[in-house]
Amino acid sequence: MPNWGYSFSEEKYDSERLAKAAGRDLRIKPKQAREICAVIKGMRLNEAKTYLEKVIRMEQSVPFRRHNKKQAHRKDLKQFKWDAGRYPRKAAARIYEILTQVESNAEYQGLDIDLCRIIHAATQRGRKIKRYIERAYGRSSPYFKHLTHVEIIVYE
Repeated sequence: MPNWGYSFSEEKYDSERLAKAAGRDLRIKPKQAREICAVIKGMRLNEAKTYLEKVIRMEQSVPFRRHNKKQAHRKDLKQFKWDAGRYPRKAAARIYEILTQVESNAEYQGLDIDLCRIIHAATQRGRKIKRYIERAYGRSSPYFKHLTHVEIIVYE
């Protein structure tokens, strides 16, 4: 069993006013998780949860900053600099679960949830589950399942 840590230094912050949660080896794409974390970083906890609820219901799209070649442009992204976006529903649902875990951790530590702001939302690529499909003439084609690590830290 690996010993997981956080890619966050707590030197600038009071550790009694921090709450953390992480999801390891989530079955979501790292590209989509990266774009969602880039949007929710800096938001208040309630704002981020309502934003992700809208993404899951396909009412609000997520702007894709880096991975936006041949992406459709969305009308609801006029507030952002980037018009290209998608609706990553599965990744949004998993990150929403991590936000509820952070919220319960903050409640347990006695923090005021209305004042909590997301100061760190990061994703790292996990391992790939490699599988192969048999093809004609003795060949095969790979299809991989991507795993992602997501960590979220809120500060009161």
